Amino acid sequence: MISFPFALAAVLALFSIALYNPSSTVPSTSSFPTTNGIPSRVLLLTAHPDDEAFFFGPTITALNSLEDVTIYSLCLSVGDGDGDGEVRTKELERSLDVLGIEEGRRRVLDKVGLKDGINTLWDASLVAESVLPFVLEHNITSILTFDNQGISSHPNHRSLYAGTHALLAHPSTPRTIQAYALLTVPLPIKYISFLSSLQAKLDIFLAHNPFVRFFTQQQGDIGVPVPVFVAGLQDWTRVVRAVLEHWSQMKWFRWLGVVGSRYFWVNEWVEIRRAT
Repeated sequence: MISFPFALAAVLALFSIALYNPSSTVPSTSSFPTTNGIPSRVLLLTAHPDDEAFFFGPTITALNSLEDVTIYSLCLSVGDGDGDGEVRTKELERSLDVLGIEEGRRRVLDKVGLKDGINTLWDASLVAESVLPFVLEHNITSILTFDNQGISSHPNHRSLYAGTHALLAHPSTPRTIQAYALLTVPLPIKYISFLSSLQAKLDIFLAHNPFVRFFTQQQGDIGVPVPVFVAGLQDWTRVVRAVLEHWSQMKWFRWLGVVGSRYFWVNEWVEIRRAT
C-alpha cells in the first residue's frame, strides 16, 4: 500500500513540474508583439505604482525574454491618494528594476487631473494627450493597459482604457500602433492562485492539439482565442519580489492577492480596436 507521505510527495512533485515552465500562446490572427522578426517597442501603461507588479507580471516576464521586444513603462500618477507619492515612486523604480524595465525606458507623471483617487474617473482626452509624447519619443509600436473593467473596477484603471481609445483616435498617433487590454476575469476564478496556471496550460495544450482542434472547430469553438501568458515558477517568484518592493502598500488584503491572485500567474489580452 502506498503511504500517505509518499503519495503527497508525488502529488507535490507533479504540481511542481506542471508549474515550473512558463507557457504562452498568441493566435495567428493576432498582431500582439512576439518573435516575428520585427522589433517591437511595447509600452505598459499603468495608473499607479504597483499596478505593473500586481497585474501585469506574467506578460512583462514573458516579453522580456524575447530578443525582438523592448518594454517601456509609463505610470500616470505617483499614487499619492494617501499622501505617500514620493515613497511610492521610489518603490516603483525598485519594482521595475526587478522586472527588468531599465532607467530610460520608464516614466512617472504627476499632473493635475491625473491624481490617484478611488472615486475619480480621469478625462480620456487628458490621458491621451499625456501619453502621446512618450509614444512618439520612444517610437512605441504597441500599448498594453487595463480593460474597461480595470481588473479591480478602480476608476483610474478604467480611465486608461477610455484614454487609450482616445489616443488611437488622435490625429498625431501613428496608425500602425496596436493596443491591447488585460482581460478582467469573473470573481470566482480571480483568486484561484496556481490553479489558474494549470487551467491555462491545459487550455493552451488542448487548443494546439490537432485532434481537439478538429473536434472543437466542428462545434464552432476554436479555444484560447486571445493572447495568453502563463508564468513559470521562476517568473512568479520574480513578480512576488517586485510586489514586495511596494512595501508601503502591503496591507493585509494585499497578502491575500500575493497568495491567491490569478494575475500573478496568468494574463489574457484582447485588442483595443480603433473606432471606425
